[in-house]
Amino acid sequence: AAEGTITAKIDGDGFTSVEMATFATISGGSIQIQGNTGGTSSKAIVMTITSYDGVGTYPIGGGANIFNVASYVETEVDLANPTNSNVVTWAAPYDDTQVGEINISELTDSRIKGTFHFKAKNADGNIKNITEGSFNINLQ
Repeated sequence: AAEGTITAKIDGDGFTSVEMATFATISGGSIQIQGNTGGTSSKAIVMTITSYDGVGTYPIGGGANIFNVASYVETEVDLANPTNSNVVTWAAPYDDTQVGEINISELTDSRIKGTFHFKAKNADGNIKNITEGSFNINLQ
């Protein structure tokens, strides 16, 4: 990913967040990474590692003691009637199997870099396959 962005493929289609809507924060032992494409028809990827323990690979799902999560969100804003806007969220994990992973390859006082992939399910049971994900973000 270019500096300040998250990139991925969503069911094969390209996703690149805009720098001004992309961030990563560390609080205690948790890391949240989020990127949004912006605009009235926006898409977002949000990932949370709940017990960060250094550079390495963190599974999404796969056991009762694994609490790392990820989601993909599509928002359609109706500017003429904002209360008529539509938000659909695909969440991972959605059962007790491992559905992906987040790999932190570099973490400094000011930057986090890594890769990810996951499968996520929405309330209707539809699955999105998020592949070839990478991030390169300044820490806030």
